[in-house]
Amino acid sequence: MAIEETAAAKLNLALHVTGQRADGYHLLDSLVVFADVGDLVTVERAVALTLAVAGPEGSGLTAGEDNLVLRAARTFPPGRGAAITLEKILPLASGIGGGSADAAATLRALSRLWDRPLPPADEVLALGADVPVCLAGRPARMGGIGEALAPVPALPAMSVVLVNPRVEVATPAVFRALARKCNPPLEPLPPGFASAAALAGWLARQRNDLEAPAIAVAPVIAEVLAAIAATTPLLTRMSGSGATCFGLFASRGDAVAAARTVSRRRPGWWVRAAPVLA
Repeated sequence: MAIEETAAAKLNLALHVTGQRADGYHLLDSLVVFADVGDLVTVERAVALTLAVAGPEGSGLTAGEDNLVLRAARTFPPGRGAAITLEKILPLASGIGGGSADAAATLRALSRLWDRPLPPADEVLALGADVPVCLAGRPARMGGIGEALAPVPALPAMSVVLVNPRVEVATPAVFRALARKCNPPLEPLPPGFASAAALAGWLARQRNDLEAPAIAVAPVIAEVLAAIAATTPLLTRMSGSGATCFGLFASRGDAVAAARTVSRRRPGWWVRAAPVLA
């Protein structure tokens, strides 16, 4: 019996870099949500542990031993096999947690397939800073180096347009270009938001501290932000370390219309409209 798990796109609605530890890891304060678009991980019982990569965005990804999906699988005790298939829908190195979401989906799928508990939290975090929040798969305030997850008030219904210019951006390069490592944290979250517009108003006072250094590394990101802003969303921002940016909309229809506009004007870009998961 095959087991499927969706690896939903992770969005940093706001991302503040608040410090850097002595070991080099950066401290973050981020409001994270997930969009209803993502990769798909399928697992089936097998004698050995194998990985096959498919999907429209899978051509640049190898199924070697260093693949994050296989690394996630090896956090379980040895002795069982599985045939894992990763269908890539999200662009590589795009700031929306593709690899981390894939690893988290693999952990969930194999836990079900093998009827084993999930690996310890420290082993999950060792796979990457975004893996714990992707494993939880729900809106959260993410702190520390990714290990501190706090629930957030119920968020209003909203949709997003995701736009990637087909440029891979290396996260280490973006952090190296970050001039200031100790920035203020997020403002306190209110008890709730009456509408998507109210959330966007709060978000407008927050930041993505990696946006400016990412533009320095990949100037096309500024073009992406401008293209989304031209569709008049409630908010335009880059997610993670880029290069994917998003526009926030109150309705799915507005997001779909905006995606069509951007796709028509920039046919070579990766563009998707999707609701934000509650």
